[in-house]
Amino acid sequence: MAEDNWGRVDETGTVYVRDTDGERAVGAYPDAPVEEALAYFARKFDDISVSLNLLERRVATSAPVTEVLKGLSAVKKNISAGVGVGDFESLRRRVAALELKLEGAKEAADELKEEAKEAAVTARAELVDQIEKLASSNLGSVNWKATTAKVDELFASWQQVQKSGVKVSKETADELWKRFRNARATIDRARRAHFATVDTVGKEVKARKEALISQAEALATATGEKTIAAYRELLEEWKKAGRASKKTDDSLWAKFKAAGDAIYSAKSEADAAEDASYADNLVAKEQILVEGQKLLAMTNRDEARSLLTGLQKRWDAAGKVPRAKVKDTEAAMRKLEQAVKKLEDDAWSASDPEKQARQEGLAGAIELKISKLEAQLASATAAKDAKKVSELTEAIDTQKSWLAVLAG
Repeated sequence: MAEDNWGRVDETGTVYVRDTDGERAVGAYPDAPVEEALAYFARKFDDISVSLNLLERRVATSAPVTEVLKGLSAVKKNISAGVGVGDFESLRRRVAALELKLEGAKEAADELKEEAKEAAVTARAELVDQIEKLASSNLGSVNWKATTAKVDELFASWQQVQKSGVKVSKETADELWKRFRNARATIDRARRAHFATVDTVGKEVKARKEALISQAEALATATGEKTIAAYRELLEEWKKAGRASKKTDDSLWAKFKAAGDAIYSAKSEADAAEDASYADNLVAKEQILVEGQKLLAMTNRDEARSLLTGLQKRWDAAGKVPRAKVKDTEAAMRKLEQAVKKLEDDAWSASDPEKQARQEGLAGAIELKISKLEAQLASATAAKDAKKVSELTEAIDTQKSWLAVLAG
């Protein structure tokens, strides 16, 4: 028989381990050296010890409690089975110490788990509140691009919360999801109704604008001054016709504008041809303006009026000039006419009977006053009143200067 501190092997090859309750058989290893038999069961013990070492290290590194408890349960079964040779009592003490640590860690883990569950419920409830607020808003006037993006964002957040791994009670989870789903469905129905209306309105707008395009294209083949005015009226109707989708509206506008460009192009060509036919008229009127420059230096209103009248007759007979020259030529002619009008106004002002009467009356009053002042001056001179003489002399000079102005 052979033995060590923790076990022995008898003559039959049965292996025993020494434990707190005494000695017990752990197995047999027949037909082998005693040392080999003991070593085999010592390794069995070491396997249990190594597993326990790993669990102790996991607890030290804050591994999930549930996983450590699962591993510890397996270790305790192996210790209870007692297959091995070694200090099983020390293993039981280590297990007890580890369970004590795990008990506190489990309580903390349970608290964290509960907090995580509450946080998950709160997160879902906040998402529900946001989407229900959207669903209860005025969905008839929202920006659907932004609103749809917001709903998609909320749904993605909902899915992310679900994937967090935190379990929420089925009753709570189902109730929150039902509210979220119903709000989402409300928004979706409103969105589909909106775009159905938009589609209907878009078709009506398209029909109206296509009719305007047909009218504009018909105008593009016509000629005359009225085509521009008619196209402008169509343009005003276009502005009131509403808007279809951007792509459709852009396409329709391109056609309408093309018709307008054709109309204006035809008008420009017609104007250019007409202006070309007025070239000789411009030459004639420019010659008239050259001849009329002498009016600016004339002082005899009758001669000026006679010359201007002749120029005006020739001017009217000359006809139209190119559009680009109308403003300049008319302004030059107005300048000549205004010069003659000024001569006539000045002549009338000089011969106005009423004005002359007013001037003669004023002149008489001034002459009378001068006579009185001169009489006073004679008296002052006789009295040798130098100051009075000076004042009266100055007053007489002033009155005479006014009389000279009237006479001039």
